[in-house]
Amino acid sequence: MRITADFSDITGAVKPMHGVGQAPFYCEDFSLLHYLRDAGVPFARLHDVGNWLGGGLYVDIPNLFRNFDADPNDPAAYDFAFTDRLLCQLVENGVEPFFRLGVSIENSHDLRAYRIFPPRDPEKWAAICEGIVRHYNEGWADGYRMGIRYWEIWNEPDDCFRPAESPMWQGTREEYYRLYEITSKRLRAAFGNSIRIGGYASCGFYAGDDYPDPAQIGQTPNDRMHFFFYFLDGFLRHVRDTGSPFDFFSWHTYADVETACRHANTCRAILNAYGFADVPDILDEWNTCFDVRLRSSAMAASRALAMMLAMQDRSPSLLCYYDARIGPSAYGGMFNPDTWEPYKTYEAFYAFGEAYRMGRQIAVRTEQKADGVQVMGAVRGDGHAGLLLFANPTACAVPVTVDCRGLRPQSLVLTDDTHTRAALPFPADGALVLPPYSCFCVRGE
Repeated sequence: MRITADFSDITGAVKPMHGVGQAPFYCEDFSLLHYLRDAGVPFARLHDVGNWLGGGLYVDIPNLFRNFDADPNDPAAYDFAFTDRLLCQLVENGVEPFFRLGVSIENSHDLRAYRIFPPRDPEKWAAICEGIVRHYNEGWADGYRMGIRYWEIWNEPDDCFRPAESPMWQGTREEYYRLYEITSKRLRAAFGNSIRIGGYASCGFYAGDDYPDPAQIGQTPNDRMHFFFYFLDGFLRHVRDTGSPFDFFSWHTYADVETACRHANTCRAILNAYGFADVPDILDEWNTCFDVRLRSSAMAASRALAMMLAMQDRSPSLLCYYDARIGPSAYGGMFNPDTWEPYKTYEAFYAFGEAYRMGRQIAVRTEQKADGVQVMGAVRGDGHAGLLLFANPTACAVPVTVDCRGLRPQSLVLTDDTHTRAALPFPADGALVLPPYSCFCVRGE
């Protein structure tokens, strides 16, 4: 594999591909948030926040507004205490909250569902959302001026093929469309373009190969995976027909990198076909190694970096990994819940953070590309420093020859099975070997 990197050929901005879901805190201990600051993590999406021990305290609408019969114009009706603490800690560490308006998943809904039903009064629910935005962005109710940009209406309401089996939305398509319309219009009227309003954190595009033509997605489905498309068809038509604000479309995937890239292409094609070519898509839940036996491995790290590098060249404008919690969940892939130390996957985010700080992506030409290997280059604004990032998520070592134009390679940083952010000299002949399951950074000046 041969790489030619031209550090004078700028192709665009390095996008925020290294956002996270949740944040590494436990009860009132926020001491691990410095890891997000150190990696330059730009966003933390607030969904499923607090795990079991914090499930009744943070972010969710019923936690912030505990008595639905109360007056949403009364500051005393809100309980911001714990969410204030979390958001202040995030902001102090340079992480912008990505605020999901709604509720957390209820995986044990088959025993009893509590909060995953459509709000009984959508107009009032929208007024509560306005109070929350006003608290965090306009100082209302002893609040703040955080300038939170992204406000996402609900999470995965499309998982309602059989509503009684849904862990997120035990209602109909039409009930969600109406909730979105009412809430988005109220927030736009109250806050104008100072915020970005969107949704709906779609379950994803797993059946995308069955829809080569976006016009087909409105067909009546026979199963859950195809229902996701049917739901999207109705949503996009409703937004278009009602003129509802729609500043971004968010979606999820738990597929491998290659499949996730196909999902991104499908998402973009559908949005374009329905007249929303200017609406950015945001991948705000993804995880390529949600296995408790593997989440500490270099394999998990290399897959994570490969996803970020691949999506840098696809349509999503922002990514949030699910997730950065401290806990036993298979999805908590960044921190060891016993030692509270970072897993190797954290190093993937740290590496991408270096590229993000550089700011500008450069042209990289690849010859004889190895399957699965991803590469990206970035340069600082003054042109005096740059880097190349490599992800090898395969079980094979990959020889690479690097030709850098405009900057001279100075050093390497390697994370693999036996190294963690290890500094190495750059070989004089530019010949490298990417170890199996490795994250590789070439720094140049």
